[in-house]
Amino acid sequence: MADKQQVSKTRTWWEGVKAEWRKIIWPTRDDLAKKTGTVAIVSIVLGVIIAILDFLIQNGIDLLLGLF
Repeated sequence: MADKQQVSKTRTWWEGVKAEWRKIIWPTRDDLAKKTGTVAIVSIVLGVIIAILDFLIQNGIDLLLGLF
């Protein structure tokens, strides 16, 4: 009896998964390309900003430590 209940629960769960999967709105190829490009550019810009800040902070600390 418990086996039939488990099969029923599993079937119900999979039916719910399929129903939700059909509700997904997939992006168009152009939309995906624009968003991917935006993420890449923002990542590069932030990487450069972090590298510059790291360089400046490290040189500032080295300068301060060299004074003492």
